[in-house]
Amino acid sequence: MKLNLKRPLAFFDLETTGVHIGNDRIVEMSIIKMNEDGSEEVKTWRFNPGMPIPLESSLVHGIYDEHVKDEPAFKEVGAEIAAFLTNSDLAGYNSNKFDIPMLMEEFLRAEVDFDLENRHFVDVQNIFHQMEQRTLRAAYQFYCGKDIINAHSAEADTRATMEVLLAQIMKYEGVEWENKKGVKTVPVVNDVEALHQFTNLSKPVDFAGRMVFNESGEELFNFGKHKGKRVEDVFQLEPSYYAWMMQGDFPLYTKRRLEAIYKRWTAKKNQSKPQQPKPETQNRPPQPKQDQAVPENQNQNQPKPYVKPAQPGNQSQRPQQQQRPQHKPNYQQQPRKEQKPAEPINDDMLNQLKMKFGK
Repeated sequence: MKLNLKRPLAFFDLETTGVHIGNDRIVEMSIIKMNEDGSEEVKTWRFNPGMPIPLESSLVHGIYDEHVKDEPAFKEVGAEIAAFLTNSDLAGYNSNKFDIPMLMEEFLRAEVDFDLENRHFVDVQNIFHQMEQRTLRAAYQFYCGKDIINAHSAEADTRATMEVLLAQIMKYEGVEWENKKGVKTVPVVNDVEALHQFTNLSKPVDFAGRMVFNESGEELFNFGKHKGKRVEDVFQLEPSYYAWMMQGDFPLYTKRRLEAIYKRWTAKKNQSKPQQPKPETQNRPPQPKQDQAVPENQNQNQPKPYVKPAQPGNQSQRPQQQQRPQHKPNYQQQPRKEQKPAEPINDDMLNQLKMKFGK
């Protein structure tokens, strides 16, 4: 079938270091440009992203650091890509949410003028999702061939869900499924554990999907500026991020799982700290304080600590045991003068008294 085109339609796809539009980079880009006459032009580029490619991403698209170490940076060929897409509309799978925003980020970083105005964007995934509805009613009609009676009542929807699962197990018995790595399995079987594994491919840590497990079973953040980073690494680099999440508007179960990871990380960090040797004090005699006297029978060979004399008027600062006793004069030890016996009163003594007192 030939598309009715008024100008070229460029189908394109990107392989990247991750899914964070602001932080991640393109490592490969392929474009199939369909012209108005039905002819096709195909071009593919690989880029050195200027950052390590995470193993989780390499396992998906098969591009590792050694494959792009000698490739040009996007800014070196950005103008060539923009020229190839001149006057073309854009098409892709989930391109409106990921590929086009990611491509524009690279153009802006490379300072390449690429205008999206007056272009048309065709997202094939949106056609698929809107035409093949993903509601319980659509699934019940598709798998069981009948409509739900009393739809949106709890019991009717619950019974329809049960019947859909039983029909799925019968329909997909022996049917192979291929994952992103090209591994083929038969995932839909009559076993609850196997169905659990197949219906939790994203490996969420919490039901809200704010954190997910990587291939090694380590927790990664699945949102925001730290998307794709190990949770423990973020705790190390930005400890306040934990407090921000615990105080933020996140589900309680998400906070519970985050708290458990934080406690585990804290315990490991404390165990890795070197143990400080304790001072040996068992055989060491107690040291006297500066304001206490040293007993005579202890530390006789050690010099006595200097005690600063107290200032006048501040008797409370004087050391109690260093104060000198205040010595009072001992009158009993002074020699007494010998007392002469009293002489009898005579006329001379009486005359002297009269002269003194005038009598």
